[in-house]
Amino acid sequence: MGFYSIEEGLKLVRAARNAIELHISSPRFYRGMLEKELEGFGDAHGVFVTLSHYPTGSLRGCIGFPSSSAPLKRMLLDAALAASSMDPRFVPVSHEELEHLVVEVSILSEPAAIKGTPEDILKGIKVGRDGLIIEYGYHSGLLLPIVAVEEEWNAEEYLENLCIKASLPINAWRQGSARLYRFTAQVFKELSPHGPIEEILFE
Repeated sequence: MGFYSIEEGLKLVRAARNAIELHISSPRFYRGMLEKELEGFGDAHGVFVTLSHYPTGSLRGCIGFPSSSAPLKRMLLDAALAASSMDPRFVPVSHEELEHLVVEVSILSEPAAIKGTPEDILKGIKVGRDGLIIEYGYHSGLLLPIVAVEEEWNAEEYLENLCIKASLPINAWRQGSARLYRFTAQVFKELSPHGPIEEILFE
């Protein structure tokens, strides 16, 4: 899947970083300026912004939207600001700390339902290609494709950890009442804070 070129990916990552910097300096900054710089990004896509420590790669914040009917240029800024200041696992990012973080942007395809027996589900998931979503009662969870690659999970381990993310028993994905979805993602990431940006390829 490739929605955007590396040049467009650079614009998206830079806009996410700029939004965070401006928000830290002035929480009520005028967003229209950044949206204007992203005029070519009017399509609706799910998007996640991930912040991680450099060079350790440890997570510092990750928030996004699995799908959206709003333009990407708007949802990207929402995700960037939320990842830096609203992730419940972390305190808000400071300006000094941001200088030691790398910014990653994931553009998502529309989620598609995964159906069938547990065996069918396992065979239909490809680690490195598929991100996963589970919905079960009031619980839900999402894992981006890059997570399974970094953790070196097989398909079953991937599903079990998806359940853990949703605060469910690890075998909840096998239940007929669990709703599973997969999606693909195009990922652009800084190699270092303010540094070059590359597209992350898993295959």
